[in-house]
Amino acid sequence: MSETPTPQQALILWRLLGRQGTALNSEIAPRKAERDGLCAAGLLTAEKEGRSSRLTVTDKGWNWAGRHLRDPLPPNARVLQDWLTRLHHHLEATGATLAEFVGPAPERAPPEPKVRAPRSRKGDPARKPRSQASVPKAPDPHDEADPDQLRTRIERAYLACTKGRKSTAVRLSALRAALSDLDRATVDAGLAAVLRGDDSIRLTRISDPKALDAAERAAAFSPAGEPFHEIWINA
Repeated sequence: MSETPTPQQALILWRLLGRQGTALNSEIAPRKAERDGLCAAGLLTAEKEGRSSRLTVTDKGWNWAGRHLRDPLPPNARVLQDWLTRLHHHLEATGATLAEFVGPAPERAPPEPKVRAPRSRKGDPARKPRSQASVPKAPDPHDEADPDQLRTRIERAYLACTKGRKSTAVRLSALRAALSDLDRATVDAGLAAVLRGDDSIRLTRISDPKALDAAERAAAFSPAGEPFHEIWINA
């Protein structure tokens, strides 16, 4: 399909962006052909969540929206088009981005795992299966998903990169390398928590593309389509 959304597809994107870029398919209820077209163009992702699918605007979708606030919409969406035009002028006057105006989506609680009672052999209800009897569970570094623990890990990694100094910029590529035992989603969850209100830590962007190589771009944190490349922790 064309990478340019149709007016009807644009309405799907604008509705999702009004919800900070993500919502369940059952909440938006788009037509399947239009939703699948957006996914095929790389503007949207759809992932199974419960009995529905979660639709999420990609970085490519956010970038498209920021450049097309004044594109024509269907006649019955005239009110929305007028408001998007006003938003376009506001962003031009203030220098803000669409992602900064909308803000990152709130962190979703992970689904509770289903717990099944272990089966017992007939006549011995207290006996555990042999596979569970005496095999201790190995610690999993990815279990460290508590926001406070992630905050502590991020600061330790930062100080390791700066040799103990604060108020110094650290590239996210270096920070991720120092946290290599955590997967990207876990590190991103910690960085998202920072953006939600930790005044002692801030993330910044590098606007000069010549200062970024492929590794820096790959390590960037893009919660709402606008990439961050560095982290600072105040002294």
